[in-house]
Amino acid sequence: MPELFGWTGKVLCINLTDKSSAILNPPDIIYREFIGGKGMAGWYLRPHCTKPWDSPEMPLIFFTGPLVDTESPTSGRFTVMSMSPLTGTVGDSSAGGKFGTEMKRAGWDGIIITGRSSSLCGLSVMDGNVEFSDVPHLKKKVISEIFSTQPSKGSTAAVGPAAENGVLFANISFDGHSFASRNGLGLVMAAKGLKYIHIEGSGKTKVFNSEELSAAREDIFRLVAASPVLKGEQGISEYGTGAFYDLIHSRRMMPTENFRKTQFSHAEGMNAWNYKQKYGTEKTGCSGCHILCKKNSNNGEPIPEFDEMSHFSALIGNTEIGKVIEASHICRETGMDPVSAASTIACYMEINNLTCETTDFINILEDISQSRGEGNTLKLGSFKYASLSGNSGYSMSVKGLELPAYDPRGAYGMALAYAVSTRGGCHMRANPVSHEILRKPVATDRFTFSGKARIIKLAEDMYAAADSLTACKFIFFGASLEEYSRVFRAVTGVELYGADLIAAGEKIYYNERVMNYLNGFSSEEDDLPERFFISEGTSGDGLSIPPLNREEFLEARKKYYKVRGLTPDGKPTKEKCDELGLEWIN
Repeated sequence: MPELFGWTGKVLCINLTDKSSAILNPPDIIYREFIGGKGMAGWYLRPHCTKPWDSPEMPLIFFTGPLVDTESPTSGRFTVMSMSPLTGTVGDSSAGGKFGTEMKRAGWDGIIITGRSSSLCGLSVMDGNVEFSDVPHLKKKVISEIFSTQPSKGSTAAVGPAAENGVLFANISFDGHSFASRNGLGLVMAAKGLKYIHIEGSGKTKVFNSEELSAAREDIFRLVAASPVLKGEQGISEYGTGAFYDLIHSRRMMPTENFRKTQFSHAEGMNAWNYKQKYGTEKTGCSGCHILCKKNSNNGEPIPEFDEMSHFSALIGNTEIGKVIEASHICRETGMDPVSAASTIACYMEINNLTCETTDFINILEDISQSRGEGNTLKLGSFKYASLSGNSGYSMSVKGLELPAYDPRGAYGMALAYAVSTRGGCHMRANPVSHEILRKPVATDRFTFSGKARIIKLAEDMYAAADSLTACKFIFFGASLEEYSRVFRAVTGVELYGADLIAAGEKIYYNERVMNYLNGFSSEEDDLPERFFISEGTSGDGLSIPPLNREEFLEARKKYYKVRGLTPDGKPTKEKCDELGLEWIN
């Protein structure tokens, strides 16, 4: 293999059963075609994707990208991937913080963990040295207690008591403030008997052309500075993702009372401005990021991000900011995805005809994390919980993954994106908020399915490439893959351009469709809850929010299947796999 820049050329494989480790050297062609991050993780997951999520053979995969640990903007991210306990789909998360940077400095492009420890264990990776520790004293400990036992240098990934108690939407926490939140990846880690991974590196990633990287970096900085969404007075840098709260409310697409309404009458007192006035905020963020979208209060407590800010208020009808903070704290300490947690509680409240005034949702969150009382069933997520009582229609989810804080009746591209997402109800696969709400890069009519099939497909390809490089999706409100292809060439010396990265993203995303197909997914699962087709949203102020038209939705989905290279019932084809250079299904 020729000398590598950007990549280290090494993947660490750890078997927890026999406490062994080995080194893989991926072929050069795999780096070029799958890039890193999401792409490389998916390539390594594919041979194992039909195994049970809790089997020792199922890998838990951590992968950086070529831009990590360089001066590339927003490059301090990485991907965590396995098969999801919650949904049965490919389960992945793009996470931030400094874990990916430390992994790269330790000399690893990725870490693949298999096996199952016979006793609760911790894992330490110091450059090329791997050590295992028995940690029975950390059983059922919350996240802050685990991190208090870790060295101040380096970075730590850990799971809390929710994962050990079988919560299907348990997450993985990185240094207590960044998370692999969705799909239940924390439960996969706990099933392996692994409580934490501490990693520390002393190396430095080699860059092909540092002068060209600096020039490309400055171009992206200029675009970011000119973006009101990112750097404006009301933008993400100033208020974090909570900046979306007023915007989504004003567009009458804020999920309220389990998506029965689309506007929250108390929103004015629950927005990001109120958090800043009540708690004060200081900026923080991932390694290598200058946008700094994370916000902490004056006492260091993290301020909730938009989805949990919205779901722990409007979705369940809560009007107390203090309870949102408390709910966020419980999810963070016990290791639960706040979106699925809040959505499951909202589903429970509707089924049982409860209101926030008659429901102690804080206590319910604790019960879920401890698998106690009603929480023993709610820990299964809204879809499984509702299905057990014959009320599956009350679960606002796709493929069993609860929807985030954007009602699809207010943005039809979002509706299509939710339905066809490979990991279930997720807006970040294609991020339609960009063009339908923020009007970037091109403004589109949010109340039509026209043109949305191709828009969603191309956005999925772009974000798959971004998650493989890796780069934060938010920066694409200002920059594009053309700018990042220049960064990529400067870092790696590999002559790939914007169109080449889009092509790689298409291959990476199609590979996920193949894995889902192998696990029984087809058009039947590429759908939305019936509520969105039969019930209107909250109209008013001259704005009508009607139900989605099912025929128009199905036609848009049909067009999406065509441009994605799938059969009419959403299945991958041998012809498309051959075209993309993917192994066909035997």
